[in-house]
Amino acid sequence: MRTYLFLFVAALVLLPQAPAAQPLRDWRKLAGRMVDEEIVAAGVINERVIRAMRETPRHEFVPANQRQFAYYDMALPIGNGQTISPPFIVASMTEAIDPKPGDRVLEIGTGSGYQAAVLSPLVRNVYTIEIVEPLAKRATRTLKRLDYKNVHTRAGDGYQGWAKAAPFDKIIVTCSPEKVPQPLVDQLRDGGLMVIPVGERYQQTLYLMRKTDGKLKSEALRATLFVPMTGEAESKRVVKPDPKNPQLTNGDFEDAINNKDGKKQPHGWHYQRQMTLKASSTAPQGQQYVAFQNDEPGRGCHALQGFAIDGREVSQLQLVFWVRANDIRPGAQKEEWPRIVVTFYDDRRATVGEESVGPFVGSFDWREESAQLPVPLRAREAILRIGLLGSVGELSLDDLRMRGSDR
Repeated sequence: MRTYLFLFVAALVLLPQAPAAQPLRDWRKLAGRMVDEEIVAAGVINERVIRAMRETPRHEFVPANQRQFAYYDMALPIGNGQTISPPFIVASMTEAIDPKPGDRVLEIGTGSGYQAAVLSPLVRNVYTIEIVEPLAKRATRTLKRLDYKNVHTRAGDGYQGWAKAAPFDKIIVTCSPEKVPQPLVDQLRDGGLMVIPVGERYQQTLYLMRKTDGKLKSEALRATLFVPMTGEAESKRVVKPDPKNPQLTNGDFEDAINNKDGKKQPHGWHYQRQMTLKASSTAPQGQQYVAFQNDEPGRGCHALQGFAIDGREVSQLQLVFWVRANDIRPGAQKEEWPRIVVTFYDDRRATVGEESVGPFVGSFDWREESAQLPVPLRAREAILRIGLLGSVGELSLDDLRMRGSDR
């Protein structure tokens, strides 16, 4: 599975600082702790999915130089500019399709093979397609070596699905098209479920879709950010980002969607942890703002947003925002203070720089702040992260604005 995810893809920005290496002598213990703290605690309840997450050796699906980080809830690079998704994303997407022992499941975006491995003990057969041929070959070797006999792999354009193996009971798509590909709709059986991120390059929503009488009925799960679906899907994309004019979406938090639990979440902000959308007539801008609350030092408490930026054209980012703090204290590590952090990536999605505003300490009422952040010449994408980032207390934010300055 590959997300965001330059996300989350994107890499290691999901944690406040670089994590300590994990010895893998007892990987089951590490996997169990990860599942308890990052998957069950975040709301996954399907016992079969939880068991599969505990028993799947994630370290086998990442390069040797990344294995020490395998049991953190974070995206990791797997080569060819792609990443393995954070375990919570894998678990939540798997839970969303309600896997049954007799299901035939199609996965679009094999990546390293981890998502397929998680699905393997839960369903009858998994068919998985990867457009990047070196990744497809590597995943095939890994899955065979680990004896996942019911996983069938192929290299190809996932936009077209796998017609010869259709129909499928469930479909998981781990890359984002602008619209749901019609071949996938055609290959999903009536009554079947599909989980898929849909939208613009940096503004996507993860949907659960059920096929009824030949048509899809959709339910929004959460805002998200996956790598784009390439191949035919990319050629059909209408809305494309403008890296010369980087902007934030919904920085005033007025635009919200209802998640699967019926709670409102700000559109455009993904990987939200311990963030609450609040309504108030005293908000600095509009009627809504966000608040991050945490009383457990070191616990994830953040939200992310990705955007395109070309360091050859943009020399600086100007950030302007409103912030309020209540009894903010450091987290488990001395570096864990709330900040606004921007991490820059090159065209291979390798980190080329990081800048931040803050820290925000103690207690204070709403105040407006601004900062100028230099942009690395090699930058082509970026992720902005907001939140407590491991510290404790309450942080409120509103009216985040960003614009670039020409070189």
